[in-house]
Amino acid sequence: MSDKIKTYTNGEVSILWNAELCFHSKNCVNNLPQVFDAESKPWINAQGASTEEIIETIKKCPSGALTYRMNTENQETQENTEISTQIKVLANGPLIVEGKFEVLDTAGNPYERKIKVSLCRCGASEKKPFCDGTHKKIDFQAS
Repeated sequence: MSDKIKTYTNGEVSILWNAELCFHSKNCVNNLPQVFDAESKPWINAQGASTEEIIETIKKCPSGALTYRMNTENQETQENTEISTQIKVLANGPLIVEGKFEVLDTAGNPYERKIKVSLCRCGASEKKPFCDGTHKKIDFQAS
C-alpha cells in the first residue's frame, strides 16, 4: 500500500484516503462535516458519524481518493461484491470510472488497483491520467 494512503478507523470500518488521487471536490466535507473537516488535524474523525453514513459519503467521492474497508471482512469478499464497471462523464469535468478494472500506464504497467478513479478529460492535470481538479482552474468546457 502506498505511503500516501492514510487510514482512519472507528473499529467497524476503516476509511482510506489517498492524497495523490484527491482533487478536493469537497463532497465529503459538505456531506459529512462531522467526519471530514479540512480545518482539523487529523482531518478525518472516523468516530464522528455512523458507519453507514461514512460509507454513503465515501461512495460519493468522485476521485476515488476515499475508499473504505470493513474491518470484519476480508478484501477478497469485498471486491467480489463490487458493481460492474461504470463510466460517468461529468459536465466539464473528469470521467469517473467505477467497478472492476485496471488502469495501465504507457508501458502496460498497472497503477495501484482501485475500484473508483477520476480520469482527466481536460488534458491539463499534473497527475495524468488522473484528474487533479485543474479543469476548474482553467474553466474547462467540454464540447
